[in-house]
Amino acid sequence: MSDTPKFEVIDRRRMKAAEEEKEREQAQPEATVQAPQTPAASGEPAPGPRLVVQDEQPKAGDAAAELEDLMPGMPPAPTAEESQQQKSAYDASAQRLEDLVRAQNPGVGAQPPVGFEHLVQQLYLSAMIQMGAGAQEGQRPRVDILGAKQTIDLMGVLAEKTKGNLSEAEDRMLQTVLFEARMAFLELTNMITLQGVQTPPPPGTK
Repeated sequence: MSDTPKFEVIDRRRMKAAEEEKEREQAQPEATVQAPQTPAASGEPAPGPRLVVQDEQPKAGDAAAELEDLMPGMPPAPTAEESQQQKSAYDASAQRLEDLVRAQNPGVGAQPPVGFEHLVQQLYLSAMIQMGAGAQEGQRPRVDILGAKQTIDLMGVLAEKTKGNLSEAEDRMLQTVLFEARMAFLELTNMITLQGVQTPPPPGTK
């Protein structure tokens, strides 16, 4: 059995239909209403997401094969019409939110559209913070070296998947920040490994 963690993609179109059905049922008068039991009283686990700790780290495998394994459990792709309707609703909701923020803060200007450079900057900043950058003076930096490696690997995946589809400026920025992040990772891991190596005692000493 593969050690690769499995996840389920939820079809939110079905969830919306189920929510509408539930709202119709709640609109009807009920004869009795039972008081909900607390998780402690019912002996059932609390609702919501639950952290699952694995004893072993997932083994590296063929990403394409792992994706093929996930395909049977995924819902069908939305149609072009569904995608367009969803985007229109999303844009309208985002505009209402921006109007609300600007009404409460008149000095705030319109937010610029999010572009590819924002994605690259976000990944780069996340990697640097995970490697201890941005710590306040006098405080010991908090380093998440494994998280930094994962973020840098994500930038590598982004560079590989967008190859040939970027402008010269976009490709230059991505390659530059990826190079800088990898260099910082190398310097940090070298420091960590050197700290873990003890200098052998001189010959003839006990």
